[in-house]
Amino acid sequence: MQITMIGSGYVGLVSGACFSEFGHTVVCVDKDPAKIEALEAGRMPIYEPGLDALVARNVEAGRLRFTTDLPSAVPGSDAVFIAVGTPSRRGDGHADLTYVFAAAREVADVLQGYALVVTKSTVPVGTGTRVREIVGSRLKEIGSDARFDVASNPEFLREGSAIDDFMRPNRVVVGAETEEARTVMHRLYRPLSLRETPMLVTSIETAELIKYAANAFLATKITFINEMADLCEQAGADVQDLARGIGLDQRIGPKFLHPGPGYGGSCFPKDTRALLATADQYRVKLGIVGAAATANEQRKHAMAERIVAACGGSVVGKTVAVLGLTFKPNTDDMRESPSLDIIPALQRAGATIRAYDPQGMAEAARLLNDVTFCGDAYDAMDGADAVAIVTEWNQFRALDLERAKGLLRTPVMVDLRNIYRPEELDGSGFTYHSIGRGHLK
Repeated sequence: MQITMIGSGYVGLVSGACFSEFGHTVVCVDKDPAKIEALEAGRMPIYEPGLDALVARNVEAGRLRFTTDLPSAVPGSDAVFIAVGTPSRRGDGHADLTYVFAAAREVADVLQGYALVVTKSTVPVGTGTRVREIVGSRLKEIGSDARFDVASNPEFLREGSAIDDFMRPNRVVVGAETEEARTVMHRLYRPLSLRETPMLVTSIETAELIKYAANAFLATKITFINEMADLCEQAGADVQDLARGIGLDQRIGPKFLHPGPGYGGSCFPKDTRALLATADQYRVKLGIVGAAATANEQRKHAMAERIVAACGGSVVGKTVAVLGLTFKPNTDDMRESPSLDIIPALQRAGATIRAYDPQGMAEAARLLNDVTFCGDAYDAMDGADAVAIVTEWNQFRALDLERAKGLLRTPVMVDLRNIYRPEELDGSGFTYHSIGRGHLK
């Protein structure tokens, strides 16, 4: 099948490359000439494990190409995916749909024959209806006899494992309301039928809400275990054992029960805000989602206070080594990372920051001021008064503790991801602080 993917950001690039791996012919379109030039040269605009090899393989096979020229890409396409950004709108938290609607108008101008217009971007309920109105109105305006349907196909890609998530998903969600649209979507995802991947076909409105509901639920689950961690600390319990105890219940499950400094990234913060804004629009109160969003923001600031407390109650004139800047490992994404709240709070409290991240420092340098970015974890710890682990990159899980202790002025470790076990630090000479382990007080 012929696919046009509008938007070559994270969702569009990964989805386009994976569809081409299925055997479809894909054109990824982007307005940024520099991005297209880089992609044509084999340079990825994002860090995602395995993406460069996947793109190179399918470009070489002739199934994947990149262009800035939308009019040359759309004609002849069976499906046109809109995978552009939907950032939070300033002031009210609603998703900004400017790019989605602009793409819909541009598609209408060059549509020929029949094509299915699919929203892949994360969009609030009602967007599909508006896209249908925009495309239909524009076709009438220019006197085109092209035919189209609209579908919703939300993505559920986790940064760091996005390719596997696309190729081996738990489910594929499709919102489509005509038989022709459903047929196109089944053909696009036919390779997954060999693995008996469930395809849930719903109304467009339901599919749009499924994406937001899923992210809000996972964000709430993270916030819940973080609050349980606070209780464990005061009650003398261990949140790691607590999480395992409730996660073994199949109704709950073990995933997203890892205490830490709060959720971040491109999805959970933005999508919870958008869902709350949508609920307000429909005069529905989402008390649980609202409480989770508020608690998450408070937690990031509380983590800075925890580091200050570990340093004896003051960081004035002290240096803190921060290991990990991205919101999670295996990505270079800094969007709404806890480090963006923790580091400025430490600086306001008087600390000097030395930081290291395997992939995120280039982006972090644009977002953070007066931070010394270091060559590796040991360089960051050299001369620091404490080390704080903010992102759980694998390379931080096996630090040479003797070497680290020799580099630090005072051997204080604040492990905000619980990547070490307390017994591993026994006898090491470190003063060790972790999350939700009350017996360590």
